[in-house]
Amino acid sequence: MAMRVECKNFESRTYANGETVRKCNLDLAPEAPWRCPDECPKYERRVADAAWAYGTAVVPPTPAQPLGEGIAELLDEAENVVNAVGPEILAEIRAADAKRAAAEAKSWRRFLPGRKKKR
Repeated sequence: MAMRVECKNFESRTYANGETVRKCNLDLAPEAPWRCPDECPKYERRVADAAWAYGTAVVPPTPAQPLGEGIAELLDEAENVVNAVGPEILAEIRAADAKRAAAEAKSWRRFLPGRKKKR
């Protein structure tokens, strides 16, 4: 079954660069953005509410589905690639933060009374 855009758990967001994310907020659609499970236990039709203000934006069309039946496996593999580089990126960010904090602490030492410069 195609993604159920009328489900209250469906979300579509388009970013400034034109990239669009189509997903299930409960992460119950392993083949998102192409398909929801046929018998999703959490499917709930979005309730029309008079208090909502709707814009003119339209949900972009669903991207072309990859060939073959291994969509979930393809997405799992992509997620594994992203998860594999996560710790490396986090280590780089922490190292940069530590370097910046050390530089800031060093620059403020000259203003603190009672501190002598080390030679």
